Parts: sequence; structure tokens; C-alpha cells
Amino acid sequence: MHTKTLAQLSAMLQSKQVSATELAQHFLDRIAASDLNAFLHVDTALTLEQAAAADARIAAGTATALTGIPIAHKDIFVTRNLRSTAGSHMLENYVSPFDATVVDKLAQAGMVTLGKLNCDEFAMGSSNENSYFGPVRNPWDKSAVPGGSSGGSAAAIAARLAPAVTGTDTGGSIRQPASFCGITGIKPTYGSVSRYGMIAFASSLDQGGPMAQTAEDCGLLLNAMVGFDDKDSTSLERQPEDFNRDLHQSLQGLRIGVPKEFFGTGLAPDVEQAVRAALDQYVKLGATLVDISLPKTELSIPVYYVIAPAEASSNLSRFDGVRYGHRAASYTDLDDMYRQSRTEGFGAEVKRRILVGAYVLSHGYYDAYYLQAQKIRRLIAQDFAAAFEQCDVIMGPVAPTVAWDIGAQSDDPLANYLADIFTLSTSLAGLPGMSIPCGFGQGEKNARRPVGLQLIGNYFAEAKLLNIAHQYQQVTDWHQRSPE
Repeated sequence: MHTKTLAQLSAMLQSKQVSATELAQHFLDRIAASDLNAFLHVDTALTLEQAAAADARIAAGTATALTGIPIAHKDIFVTRNLRSTAGSHMLENYVSPFDATVVDKLAQAGMVTLGKLNCDEFAMGSSNENSYFGPVRNPWDKSAVPGGSSGGSAAAIAARLAPAVTGTDTGGSIRQPASFCGITGIKPTYGSVSRYGMIAFASSLDQGGPMAQTAEDCGLLLNAMVGFDDKDSTSLERQPEDFNRDLHQSLQGLRIGVPKEFFGTGLAPDVEQAVRAALDQYVKLGATLVDISLPKTELSIPVYYVIAPAEASSNLSRFDGVRYGHRAASYTDLDDMYRQSRTEGFGAEVKRRILVGAYVLSHGYYDAYYLQAQKIRRLIAQDFAAAFEQCDVIMGPVAPTVAWDIGAQSDDPLANYLADIFTLSTSLAGLPGMSIPCGFGQGEKNARRPVGLQLIGNYFAEAKLLNIAHQYQQVTDWHQRSPE
């Protein structure tokens, strides 16, 4: 059952070939036998209770397409009945009094929660090595990272520990781990999915999205996740839509923009080979390749690492040891309590970003750094606007390399930052983007490490992206492959 797509599982549930309880127990057994460290919190009794409710709903004839299907949530979304840690010692024992809107929407659709998934602390990282609870292992090669920050989510899908998961993408944290683990993931247009109940990192960038085996699966999940939320001031009001409505449209005449900046120095030959092969496949499907330029691409790293830490330093100021979260056992006065609690509660990468953020927002530096970064952010968005006058979709690599070994970049934070070069600009512009599997690295060491193809669309073009991805997945089998 674990090899089935959401669409196949939904049909099996509706036809009574399997019950929601049997399906949930099957995945719980797989989770219990796993050694990937993908799951942080599992409550078997709660899962089976939800599955029984789903079975009753199916029997009553009130089920949706997602009723009874198991799902796991990145531990950046708060949940009432499971701990919500954000991968941090600061929130190690925190249980929220409410569910995040994303969690609530999927529960209303009848999905069954399997548990909470490991992630980089407060979603800060590109390898899932920054989690207080230890790194997640890539199921294709357990010596490799799964990507981050949604590494637990990506690993769970790749290892078939869950058929559907949620992730969040601030600078590439759905797309990059999807690439490293050989699965499908989509970051929708900023504001499409509510951020209410998502533990904030960078509020103008954070966006939730689904991760699954196929584009069709991601569309089914988006149908339930997207929607206006008056509890989120950045939520967009738009008419509901079926994101899978265009899955079977021909790609004849599709114009694919290929940015020259995505294929320069620094791109590993094995990644380029896989991506070029995928582009050739699209040409066979009727598409045309168009050379384009995104000249501000190289500026996306310094811009992102000014804006995101600045917003993080503000958002994380709430974790002071007073209201909730970790409080130091011993201190001399209030200031010392703040200092000791935050020193003990936050990991090295979080502290690094708080310090950078506080610096760029400080008097005398705000105009020189933060304000300039926001101006360049607008120029990056204008680059995309100009590109979409020449093409319908932009394609290229998700990351410059396949997944690296666990610990290989632990002493070099800048190397991790540079790994996001192809994903950051999309997030800064607020555009939708996705990753689909398109091959594996070459050579003895990289032979079992996946490569992802990145698709970037114009605002609210999620249905078009899913159609383009689905058509590719109809003629290739990369998305069907799973680790031994």
C-alpha cells in the first residue's frame, strides 16, 4: 500500500478495498521500523482514533477525496494534540492550544495525522543537520543529508513512511529537499496558504506547501490547503480552484525559459546532465526552449541573508523564557534570565541568524543593508516579470549539486547558503515553484543521490506548473522509484 499514490489510495478507500484504520496502521508500522530520524512525535492512539472517524465518514457517504489518507506535518506547524517543537530545544516540550490553519484544513478534509516531522531548527538550514533532535538521513543514501529545512518531510515521502506531508519554503525548503530525496514538492504563490499557526521564521517569505510522490498528489493536497484565512494578515482572497483541472493538457507550443545564470560555474556536471535530459524530454512533448536571463540571480543570496535574518531576529524575540518555551534553571535577574534561556534554548545557526538580523536592523545600518536589500528584491521580481514576457515557465536545476554527506559542510555555513542559489530568487519574488525528480547523480558515490528539476511559474500559475510536471511524469518513471 505504501507504493500507491494519493489518487490510488483514495480510490481504494472509497471502494472499500482497504479501511482508513488498516492504512494508518500500515504506515505506523513502517515508521516504527525506520531508522531515518524523520519523525519526532507519533501518537498511535490519536492516529487510529482519527482513522476510525474517517472510516465512519466513508461509510456515511460524506467523504472527500482525501478522507482516510494518512499525512504527516512538518514540526513547524503547531498542533493541539502533538508537541510542536520547530526542531528546537527552545520548544522541546511545547504543546499548542490550537491547530495551525493548514493542519485544520487537512483534518477537515478527513486526513489522518501520522505525526510530526523533523526539520532544521525554526526552519533555518539547508540540510536538516540543525535540528536539536539530530539530523535526518537521506533514504537513498543514509550517509547523505536529505536537504532542508523540510528534510524530515522529504525523507518520509521518499522512504514511503507517509503518502503525503506538509512542508514550508522560505528560501527553497520544499524544493531543495524534494530534489535531494527524489520526490515532488511545490511552493505555491506567497499568500496562497495560510501562515497562521506556522512558527514564524521570515514572515515575508515563509510559505507552506505539499510534498508527495507525484504532481497529481500535490494538486489534491493544494485543493485542501489553499484558501483565505482572516487570521493571517498576508493571506490572499481568491476564488477556490481545482489545481488538477489542467493535468491532461498538451504541452504543444509551451515556451520554456532556460536562464543562463542557472547553468554557469558551480553547477555540477551530473546535475546539469540530468536537467538537460529533462529539458530534451519536454522538447519531445512539444515544448520550445527559450534562452532567457535572470541577471540578479547572484544577488539573491546576499539579499536573502539580510532580509530573512532581519525578520527572524524580530520573530524570535518572543522566545524569552517568560511566556512559553525553555527557561534557564538558574539566573540572577530578569536580563540574565533572558540571556541564559536564549543561550541554552537556541542552536548555533539560529543564534547566528539572530545576530546578523539584529545587526542589519540596528541604527546606522538599516539604510545600508536592510533597505538596500529590499530595493534589490524588487529588481529581482522585475527580472522575472521581464522573463515571463518571453516564456510560459522557467526551468533549471534546484540545487548546484546532489545531496552532500552528513557533516561535510558543518564547519562552513556559507557553503550551505550558497546551495540555495537557484531557489532563493523565486521566494524573494513570491512566485510559485516546484521540484520534480529527473534523474540521479553519476559516478560511484552519487549514483544513488537524486536530482530535481525546478519549475518556476508566474503568480497563481500552480495549475499550469502541475500540468507541466504531470505530463513529464507520464513519460518518465523517476517519481516512481524508491530506495531499496
